[in-house]
Amino acid sequence: MTLSDLPLARVKAILFSPRTEWPVIEAEASDVASIYRGYLIWLAGLSALAMFIGTSIVGVGGFGMTFRVPVLSGLASALVTIVLTLLMVYVLARVADALAPKFEGHQDFMSAFKLLAYASTGSLVASVVYIVPSLSILALLGSLYSVYLLYLGVPVMMKCPPAKALPYTAVLLVCGFVAGLVIAGLSAIFLPSPASMGGGSVKIETPQGSVTVDSGKLEALAKKMEASGRKAEEAARSGDPAAVANAAAEAIAAAAAAAAGAAGGQPDRTPIPAADLKAMLPETLDGLARERWEASSGGAMGIVGSTAKASYGKGDRRIDLEITDTGGLAGLAAMAAMLGGTSERETQETIEKTYREGKRVVREKASKTGGRSEYQLILENGVIVEAEGSGVELAVVKRAITALDLKRLEAAAKAN
Repeated sequence: MTLSDLPLARVKAILFSPRTEWPVIEAEASDVASIYRGYLIWLAGLSALAMFIGTSIVGVGGFGMTFRVPVLSGLASALVTIVLTLLMVYVLARVADALAPKFEGHQDFMSAFKLLAYASTGSLVASVVYIVPSLSILALLGSLYSVYLLYLGVPVMMKCPPAKALPYTAVLLVCGFVAGLVIAGLSAIFLPSPASMGGGSVKIETPQGSVTVDSGKLEALAKKMEASGRKAEEAARSGDPAAVANAAAEAIAAAAAAAAGAAGGQPDRTPIPAADLKAMLPETLDGLARERWEASSGGAMGIVGSTAKASYGKGDRRIDLEITDTGGLAGLAAMAAMLGGTSERETQETIEKTYREGKRVVREKASKTGGRSEYQLILENGVIVEAEGSGVELAVVKRAITALDLKRLEAAAKAN
């Protein structure tokens, strides 16, 4: 193949005139192999190449300092990303095909595969911005556009009533969300040792530690997703857009909680009460009096959490201390922290480090002039304790956290 084989016409058509392009795609005679070979492999390859260039050639950094992923590691990561991306499209197509009857659609795997393959165009094309790492946030726009393409394509490809398109799309988003977590986690692991299976779980060894996936809990994940689909469908029948949006948000939160549970978290754990978190905030820190505090519990979009924070000050010296627990979803923070590994970064103004202390992950950042400093601790259970200082050294901010009864905090989360 040459560059002339790039499917530019299809890319342009699906991005700029999707309403007219979906019927064209639906009428085409094609197979999985031809779509992989003539379309997906190109876009997935360009996406992975952009990431490789951005991280290994251009590098990440600023203020005269640049950090690059070793070339061999970058190439290996790019290949893994391509394979996982192609696999995810196939798996989600199977899911879309199986769910079709639940939304009064027609089961046809080839149609489902074309739906997922071409709907992914937005996110894969937008990922080209990874060539310039500082612009990577713009890739989110491509992902959002892929959701829109999926929504437009569902009624055409799967023959479901237009009224069912939104809940159908919402359920597929839940599946895609979970698959995305897996993709992000696996692609962050460079050359892991072979997974060992046994006792109903899968253990993945990484240079930073191990992640254990409880396969028995995956059944609970499937049930949550099915229940989410029913709830989204009921919301669609009500004709209330807000109800549909809430149902989709709750479905995503439920899937995230279940995924965290499968990865060794506690999906049904309620957050530590805000009053208990507040009780752990001291009256003084390093001679600084507590000026104000606040504690709250609540939920948004199906995510329930609790937090307590306080501000301490005297003259120009200040410290802000905060403890956050998101209950079952805290497991995602712990898993993400484990996969994040360790790093160091220095600029003309600041020094940043991320490292592990036992089963805890530490992130610290300090100004070279001593003006500002930050210290964050992610506990084994995913509870986050962080402090930010102004006019105080990093050592003082660190003491503000390490002086807390962290073992009690971890025990409270486990017992809850």
